[in-house]
Amino acid sequence: MENKTLGFIGGGRITRIILQAFSNKNVEFDSISVFDPDMEVSSRLKNHFPEIKIAGSNSEPAAQDIVFLAVHPPVILGILKEISYAVREEAIIISLAPKITVEKILSVIPSGKIIRMIPNATTYINRGYNPVFFRDIFSNKEEKALMKFFNSVGKTFKVKEEELEAYAIVSAMLPTYFWFQWKKMEDIAVKTGLTEAESRNIIMATLSRAIELYYESGLSPDDVIDLIPVKPIGEQEKDIETILETKLMALFEKIKP
Repeated sequence: MENKTLGFIGGGRITRIILQAFSNKNVEFDSISVFDPDMEVSSRLKNHFPEIKIAGSNSEPAAQDIVFLAVHPPVILGILKEISYAVREEAIIISLAPKITVEKILSVIPSGKIIRMIPNATTYINRGYNPVFFRDIFSNKEEKALMKFFNSVGKTFKVKEEELEAYAIVSAMLPTYFWFQWKKMEDIAVKTGLTEAESRNIIMATLSRAIELYYESGLSPDDVIDLIPVKPIGEQEKDIETILETKLMALFEKIKP
């Protein structure tokens, strides 16, 4: 895909993640414009990526070739109303939020090349696992070019629109259910006498191998679990399962269109 101009409405975490992925791969654009109402957020982003332009309003990023809606679902439709006059007919609009469907976007901007994506934090290291849905007006050639563009930040694959919210729960947010536990295990490892470097290496290596064992050994989940007889937190497993079930299903119901 030839160089394009990018616009980001919202300069928070996901914008930083995507910009970092482009930077890692030396992907160049004619210009990158970002607007965020929080000047502290904008300043931090500018410090990380000096090549971007911090816009004074959301109309400037809205006028670019590719417009990323990097804001939370409750504010998307209001922002779309504000920028509808600035979005060019041939522009590509990429919404990064759950809940707000293409149909809802079209209720505000009645025509346009609209894409929905649920990005993953691992995009930061170009190892994203990012489901994407295209409105049906894209040609095969356009889709192929855009998929190549998206794959520069990680694995990108097409899904049904109604599946995107499931990916938000079981993929995009999945690391948050475990990261704090890995950090605590590092702390415990240091308390047992290991160095910080040893702790990180041991936990990273063991986790990667445990995932491989669980999914690639050919054993059933119960058989894998049974390989380790001592289960120090076995009494709490049901409580943890209940927390996951109640919290995540409640969140899923909240973000469903």
